[in-house]
Amino acid sequence: MKKAEVGNIIEFRGGLKGIVEKVNENSVIVDLTLMDNYRDLELDQRTVVNHKNYKIVKESAY
Repeated sequence: MKKAEVGNIIEFRGGLKGIVEKVNENSVIVDLTLMDNYRDLELDQRTVVNHKNYKIVKESAY
């Protein structure tokens, strides 16, 4: 499995999407404000996702 890099867009937990801000050894920190319905879902702005629990939707253009 390929690990995400900073700037990648990932999908996890059945449809949530976010932009990877930081890559750690076992997880990534994701900014959820990318989603249009972010405020409606009443989620925190950032969350931590284990590398096993996401798929890369779009790779960074950097």
